[in-house]
Amino acid sequence: MRVLIVEDEPYLAEAVRAGLALEAIAADVAADGEAALFSIDVNDYDVVLLDRDLPGMHGDEVCRILAAREERPAILMLTAARRLGDKVGGFELGADDYLAKPFEFPELVARVRALGRRRFTALPPQLEAAGVVLDPFRREVLRDGRFVQLTRKEFSVLEVLMRAGGGVVSAETLLEKAWDENANPFTNSVKVTISTLRRKLGEPWMIRTVPGAGYAIDAADD
Repeated sequence: MRVLIVEDEPYLAEAVRAGLALEAIAADVAADGEAALFSIDVNDYDVVLLDRDLPGMHGDEVCRILAAREERPAILMLTAARRLGDKVGGFELGADDYLAKPFEFPELVARVRALGRRRFTALPPQLEAAGVVLDPFRREVLRDGRFVQLTRKEFSVLEVLMRAGGGVVSAETLLEKAWDENANPFTNSVKVTISTLRRKLGEPWMIRTVPGAGYAIDAADD
């Protein structure tokens, strides 16, 4: 999962980004509305954490622009305003969820996970394929009932592959979804991570390399 944090307070933005990274959620930061729209145009985000009170282009305007698009990430609006009218106003602008500051970080993570899952409505909360069960909320992976200890990056890559439902996922897409905007597109990080994932998940190998295209979950053994 990949998230864009739109927040003009750098300390808060970095704290949220670092916290999400601990939950295997890749995140980028934009400090204003214009930068946010640019990032959304060039990257495929699952969720946007949108501060309402932004300098320059107001968060409300960013929300209106995104809500008018046929394809867009989910919008979680963040604001210091706690009144019911403010929350209703946020939903009327097109926000998918609303969280008042200050907030408890576990609640933020739960809401982000829930919003990200809505983009894949055909999938249950737990993802299953080839004897592997992945629980995004508990951040747990089981293979034939055996707990598999993964790093945050390995978990994120496996989640992207499993959400594809057996479809081929390119290395570029994995970089985009599981790493942040500072990832080197010429790195072999994806190949190394896939190799480690295969070893940890064990045989029969469930991640198939599609030459010239990318990787896919082989569910033939389901």
